[in-house]
Amino acid sequence: MFVKESSLFKTHCLKVCFFLYFGTLVNMKNIQLLGLLLVVAGSFLPLVHVPIIGNWNYWKLDHYLAIACWIFAACAVFGIVNNSAKVVRFFGVLLILLFAFTLVAVKMQSLEYFSFLPFKSWREAFAGVVKLKWGWIAEFLGAFLMIFAAGNKKVNKRTQI
Repeated sequence: MFVKESSLFKTHCLKVCFFLYFGTLVNMKNIQLLGLLLVVAGSFLPLVHVPIIGNWNYWKLDHYLAIACWIFAACAVFGIVNNSAKVVRFFGVLLILLFAFTLVAVKMQSLEYFSFLPFKSWREAFAGVVKLKWGWIAEFLGAFLMIFAAGNKKVNKRTQI
């Protein structure tokens, strides 16, 4: 009888400990780490589709931009580990600016590829063939999670030990 209660008690304690740590995402570190994971994973997802060539991720778009993205993500990890919301927010904003710059650069580069065509309408039509893919959703969502979770100072008092 005592053995059953003991194992039941151990199982219950494990469940309680699990939910105290993972049960609520009010903890800003968890949300920031999720955003960081989305940013890093998003850099390996397809970001641009070029006909005939295929899908490109951040590394295939530009090595220097990919390295800058990963450096900003590493600096954001430093801010997350040290509980510095300002650092995380700063590098989240830098990541969003980098992503916006990359989108503009992709559009400008696609127009430049077809600069040999004699008419502007033809250039725009052929440049429109280069399509953005779903990886940008993960990139921007991750950066916004890092920014907005850094501003979340609310702590769930129920889960404090």
